[in-house]
Amino acid sequence: MQNERLRAVMTSGGWTHSTLANAAGVDPKSVERWVNLGRTPRRATALKAAETLGEDVHALWPALRQARAARAVSPELVALYDQRADLPVSLFVDLFTQARERIDVLVYAAVFLHEAYPRLNDLLRERAAEGCTVRIALGDADSENVKQRGAEERFGHGIESRCRLALMHYRPLLGVPGIEVRTHGTTLYNSIYRADDQMLINAHVWGVNAYGAPVWHLRRNGSGGMFDTYAESFNAVWDAAVPVQEG
Repeated sequence: MQNERLRAVMTSGGWTHSTLANAAGVDPKSVERWVNLGRTPRRATALKAAETLGEDVHALWPALRQARAARAVSPELVALYDQRADLPVSLFVDLFTQARERIDVLVYAAVFLHEAYPRLNDLLRERAAEGCTVRIALGDADSENVKQRGAEERFGHGIESRCRLALMHYRPLLGVPGIEVRTHGTTLYNSIYRADDQMLINAHVWGVNAYGAPVWHLRRNGSGGMFDTYAESFNAVWDAAVPVQEG
């Protein structure tokens, strides 16, 4: 099978079998086999030829594309839960209690936290007083994405009411040093609960309320892993969120 992509690139650049062979350090017949028989050169040779032609090596020879070996389990994965309802609220509380530097919460509402643990605001005040930075991002009840999520969960206008209720729960924290509350109108694919280097991720599944969706517990293990991916996602939403004003 001929390599039509390679032939087209060579033609457009004025390359012949001989000139490309000379640049790549191979025999002209090798280049002829690449083009006419669809042969794939060795990786080092292919990289040199692709660089000479100014093309992506994988576009010229897709067979050289190496898939990364899948890991059976991420080293950052502490636990995986079938649904949030399986988690005791004490797990969230314990994580926040252990935090020394940072607590981040990104949700639409998550009123279950205050309902199951009425001392949540006191706990956050205590953490902030000890120097912990607390950032709470709640869904904007008037945003189109929140309304859409409500429709997808089949709760009608319920989620908008829950967002307003969540804001009411957190409002007493406004003005507390070290604590900031913002609202966002993003499409939320996961709820994030972070305490320093640990994080609970509650997936959002179409047609399913968050309590019925999976949760994975992550612990940061070096840079560039799953944990950092979600941390960066939080920061992106936070930067676009609107601070809630006192009063």
